[in-house]
Amino acid sequence: MKKIFAIAAAAVLTLSSCDAWLDEKNYGGFTTEEMMSNEDNVILLVGQAYADVKWVHDHWGYWGVASLTSDECLCPIRTPGDHWADGNYWRNLNTHNWEPLTTAFRNIWNSTISGAVLCNKLLKTIEDGKAGMSEELYKQYVAELEVLRSYYYYLLFDCFGRIPYLEEFVDKTEPLTEPNIVWSRLVDCLERNAPNMPKVTDANRAANYGRVTQGFAYALLARLYLNAPSFDCTPENIDLKNDFSTAITAEKDFYENVVRCCDNIISSGSYAIEDNFFTNFKIKNENSKENIFVIVEDGRSSVDSRENGSMMNKLRINLLTLHYCHQNTYNLVEKPWNGFCARPSFLERYAATDVRGPGNEGNGTRNEKQWGWFVGPIYDAAGKTMQMDENNQPAIITADVTSLDAATWNDGARLFKYEVETDGTHKYCENDFVLFRYADVLWMREEAILRGASGTSALETSADFQKLFARSFAYDADPVAAYKAAYAKLLTGSTEEKLAAILDERGREFAWENVRRRDLIRFGMYNKETYVQYVTGKDEYRKWFPIPKLVLETALKDENGKSIWTQNPGYPE
Repeated sequence: MKKIFAIAAAAVLTLSSCDAWLDEKNYGGFTTEEMMSNEDNVILLVGQAYADVKWVHDHWGYWGVASLTSDECLCPIRTPGDHWADGNYWRNLNTHNWEPLTTAFRNIWNSTISGAVLCNKLLKTIEDGKAGMSEELYKQYVAELEVLRSYYYYLLFDCFGRIPYLEEFVDKTEPLTEPNIVWSRLVDCLERNAPNMPKVTDANRAANYGRVTQGFAYALLARLYLNAPSFDCTPENIDLKNDFSTAITAEKDFYENVVRCCDNIISSGSYAIEDNFFTNFKIKNENSKENIFVIVEDGRSSVDSRENGSMMNKLRINLLTLHYCHQNTYNLVEKPWNGFCARPSFLERYAATDVRGPGNEGNGTRNEKQWGWFVGPIYDAAGKTMQMDENNQPAIITADVTSLDAATWNDGARLFKYEVETDGTHKYCENDFVLFRYADVLWMREEAILRGASGTSALETSADFQKLFARSFAYDADPVAAYKAAYAKLLTGSTEEKLAAILDERGREFAWENVRRRDLIRFGMYNKETYVQYVTGKDEYRKWFPIPKLVLETALKDENGKSIWTQNPGYPE
């Protein structure tokens, strides 16, 4: 794929001159001001800040805990062989019985802090070189770095609530910032910078691909406003410094701001719902006008790996979920790992002919249509002979899971919406990983209105929604009618029924896209066994993860030798 900005961002990491910029040393060459007067140099400099985004989609990091702790994803221990046992690591995430030593929590903390600190460091470099830049250029790139920093902090905040939030490049340690204040600082920063961000058009879409933009800033703002109560924010305890937002004097005002932010994106004309759901997840999905922000992938074998839990900066979602026998069928460079699958109860939310679900064909690799989840037999590449696994058992994927502790190799539907590369070119996924989509903007707006915001529902009037409905049942003769019949409560239910229906619809639409955990927390369903199958750790405090033990042990100590950072309530120190 030709992704110019991403290539430039990677290339800059090898340029020794950039180290000179960041260290503010002058070895007799160009000054910082002179270097910053050339926009190409600024682009290369800012590109470094995106390096840590690559860790977001790893199963040993944010994506892993966001998916495995929600109702959409399962990683059972598979027998024979106790595959994926790993000391009950994955099982504990599935059942909400994690603890402060969990590897993923340390990975999330380190990678997001690293990204935020680098943004602050680059902001200082730009400030030092401001005299060599035009005012417009200066504001644009400061906005880009501050918005990207906000995303790193958002990921950390979403997990832990209390975080070390800093907006300057300084060496200091203070007590962890409380959730309501973190939320306020993030909203302030995004509201301040969103107007200075580039608005995506057809002319600049390629140049802004893989970068944070105005659409991204408003989408992240909408997410923060929508989830404010679940982040322990109230109109009384927030501390907004700006006057960009609708004044928040009641909970309903959080939702007024959701609608405002979503309307900014909708009216921009920057994005469009794709006719085909799977366009957003193709190998060459850079052509999707629905994707607002993605991780730009490189499926080649060269890899940057972090020590903890084999964390990688490569997209391995197809390897995680496909069966061992899929390798021969699809000519895969690496044998898949036969791990992650859907919780059986999650699949019950899909109607039989919803293309995003497992479908109703049941023919596995012989299916004539594309579906969002794989079930059925796995045949050879010619589609003639059913494959047998290493135990000489037929490879037939089922939606059911025998047991969390003793699943078979065939148990559980496999995510199949990301196109699988079948030409044996790349070891890892070339598909760019989707972080924000325009469809999410539309559904956030609808939910906010149901929760009390001003505005009119667009479900029946918007061409965008008609397209969403139609593509979800694309194989039906009248797809819009099929959608409305299958999910009638979205349109005709009471307010409470419509909200519950939106939660289900968001699950169908955004499976494994990093939104489900927060959705469940917002709806009060995160610790409910009736909703999240197999969950046993039902304590309310588990809506926040524990701050990693090693982080607390190495934090600055007070005069009594105690860490000035304390553990989240409910967890052992």
